Amino acid sequence: MKILALGAHPDDIEIFMFGTMAAYAAQGAELTFAIATDGAKGGKGDPGVLARARREEATQAASLLGAAPRFLDFPDGALVADAALIAALKALIGEVGPDLAITHAPNDYHGDHRALSDGVRIAASFTVPVLHADTLGGTGFSPTHYVDISAHADIKAKAIRMHQSQDPERFVDGARTQNLFRSGQCNGAQGSLAEAFRFEPMFPFADIRALLPPAPAIRPVMVSTKRVD
Repeated sequence: MKILALGAHPDDIEIFMFGTMAAYAAQGAELTFAIATDGAKGGKGDPGVLARARREEATQAASLLGAAPRFLDFPDGALVADAALIAALKALIGEVGPDLAITHAPNDYHGDHRALSDGVRIAASFTVPVLHADTLGGTGFSPTHYVDISAHADIKAKAIRMHQSQDPERFVDGARTQNLFRSGQCNGAQGSLAEAFRFEPMFPFADIRALLPPAPAIRPVMVSTKRVD
């Protein structure tokens, strides 16, 4: 299986979907990471220096799963779903030939995330199904699918920490809190972790369950057995 993960900025794949990418890697899937912008506005100081640092951080993080990221190098903070972006995404999809593309939700908090989401949807057309990752904090997001990432929590945290230019501990903590909640939302075992996604069926893709790693196991809902006299 070939999976194409697309993030707007150099740390987005790690924060929103790296656990799922690790689950795919464990299944032997071929992973391609694509990063739309140069990340030059993600901090203070010289933008060129920051862009180069973030490129290296993303490369190191992707290497944890044996992937080499593709950098589209659009300007950070100015991404729009225009002809240039769509053409670049169409070329990438044509080259990779993925079975599934995963990117940001169309209502995520950052304008670059929303633009990339729109661009991927247009570029994918009826070539490949598109799955949307959870929003920051889960705001305004209604999942349709979950992936159990309990076995991959450590490598996800390690990947996020590769992005030292971004003060990564805040994202490690935030992602873990969100992944704990998403697992609890589908009655996962205590302490288990899940990443959440949303799929909007669009012809000819109606059902993508066979393309996803396993969700958290469903536990029976038990009535209390405690006797009260």
